[in-house]
Amino acid sequence: MAGLDHVASHPKEVEDMVLAARNARYGMVLFLFYLLIYGAFVVISAFWPEVMAREALFGVNLAITYGFALIAIAMVLALIYTWLCRGRAAG
Repeated sequence: MAGLDHVASHPKEVEDMVLAARNARYGMVLFLFYLLIYGAFVVISAFWPEVMAREALFGVNLAITYGFALIAIAMVLALIYTWLCRGRAAG
């Protein structure tokens, strides 16, 4: 019977190593940027908890506001990474 051989119907995609290296650099830069923001959150939480207890936005303390901001920043950085790596030719 045709179609039961479980072989890919199209050839394997060839990966451009220059493009992959560029995308990896973008990812590392964005990761380090996020790590800096997250590290600041951890340091403030660990050493200055009274700062995190202060009211920041709409009656919510800084810890909650900063936490939600971390989630939002991660999503925005993911969108930026996707936009940067959307398959343009290296150059």
